[in-house]
Amino acid sequence: MTRPTPYLVRMLIFLVLVAGVAGALFPALRSAFANNPPLNALILVVLLLGIVWNLRQVVRLFPEVRWVEAFRQSGARPALVSMPVPRLLGPTAKMLAARTGKSREGTERVTLSAPAMRSLLDSIASRLDESRELSRYMIALLIFLGLLGTFWGLLRTVGAVSEVIAGMSVGSGDLNTLFDQLKSGLEKPLHGMGTAFSTSMLGLAGSLVLGFLDLTASQAQNRFFNELEEWLAGLTRLSSGVLGAEAEAPVP
Repeated sequence: MTRPTPYLVRMLIFLVLVAGVAGALFPALRSAFANNPPLNALILVVLLLGIVWNLRQVVRLFPEVRWVEAFRQSGARPALVSMPVPRLLGPTAKMLAARTGKSREGTERVTLSAPAMRSLLDSIASRLDESRELSRYMIALLIFLGLLGTFWGLLRTVGAVSEVIAGMSVGSGDLNTLFDQLKSGLEKPLHGMGTAFSTSMLGLAGSLVLGFLDLTASQAQNRFFNELEEWLAGLTRLSSGVLGAEAEAPVP
């Protein structure tokens, strides 16, 4: 089976590029982060957790691939007992251990029926889909946090503008005083706009990063699932349909 090393390398290279871009834009990002530190810090924490989770989804495939390769090389019940049982292929390991039988030459072989193979594949596909749900939720959460900061900043902007308009005194007729009041009053609305745009930028950028990592992890899992399906298809036997005979043939 193909090891998921190329997918892991691709993810690490992408993270290095993202870190380089963030380092080049660090002064602008620091000023944007200062507009709303609590919410922006929460976005960065969610982004970090999503990165770790997606890397874990690829790393956890390595012991599964090693187990399948070791089993294909040995293919006997004693080898199954000595191997550490993987987490994702735990039910598969138990069923293969129970399905070990004798071939016509007297050697041990593993056979599966078509319903048993489909049951194994459905179980593995369900576990893979369950592991992807958290990553997709984190992507949606980053977008939601960005929109939340946007509306929060707009509400602060609208409230600050209304305060500026209410505090302006035009009865004096002094234009210099009027412009000074307008200048000092626009600080709060501009701060609210900075909050809105900074959280939107960080949330959308974080969702973009996690989206690429989730796509790469899904490709690694799909590659593993397809190769596992091809291997199990070689172990699956179909009845020839002759009464009184137990002739079997591999699934094409």
